[in-house]
Amino acid sequence: MVTLHCCLPDQPQRSFRGIKAILFDKDGTLARSEDFLRALAYRRARLVDAQLPGVLEPLLMAFGLEEQGLNPAGLMAVASRRENVIAAAAYGAETGKDWFEALAIVEQAFTEADRGPQRKAQETPLFPPARSFLQTLIDQKVALGLISGDVTANLEDFLETYGLAAGFQGVWGADRSPAKPDPDCFRQACAELGVNPSEALMVGDATGDMAMARAAGAAGCIGVTWGWSRSVRVQQADIVLSQWDQWRVEPE
Repeated sequence: MVTLHCCLPDQPQRSFRGIKAILFDKDGTLARSEDFLRALAYRRARLVDAQLPGVLEPLLMAFGLEEQGLNPAGLMAVASRRENVIAAAAYGAETGKDWFEALAIVEQAFTEADRGPQRKAQETPLFPPARSFLQTLIDQKVALGLISGDVTANLEDFLETYGLAAGFQGVWGADRSPAKPDPDCFRQACAELGVNPSEALMVGDATGDMAMARAAGAAGCIGVTWGWSRSVRVQQADIVLSQWDQWRVEPE
């Protein structure tokens, strides 16, 4: 059990006491993912457009591709793969394709686009300051979990790639049910970690992370903005951090 202190310039310290578990989002929170997601969005959009001409620009906009970077609140950043498929298929349906035909075309295009030269974990590195922070939590016997819109296999590969698998007791990807951002996903994750939601924190870079945990009765919701090149607005957070040195762990 620990107390997590969060300190922002010119603001009172915010402390979360009696914490037994912390659930982390992955992309944009623990992993630097923006460049990977931008490239993947372009590949997906181009391949869909090859089969459904005319949807390239609307798709890129829907995915959140902007001149100044990737929109941290756009489809690619916060939605699951399945949600991106459905959104893309809706543009296909607007071209006159039957719904199931549009779905099949988009799914095939996404599958081809997802075959990158390297595994996703290799292209989405762990933020360097994360390792020592996570190790401190592990040393203090805090239960750790990943809860993400990515699929479980990618979450497990990420932990293995960066030597963190032994320190995390659970992963909850978009292919599990209930999935993020359903509050029951957070509740079930806490149950599997052996804690009550009131003893667990959620750390993430999206409003959906915060809303999920708050509705589930979490001890606190910590937003982070260090994962993106453009400004991130994380609503419903108890506090929003921009640097890794803005929090510290104190044993109880």
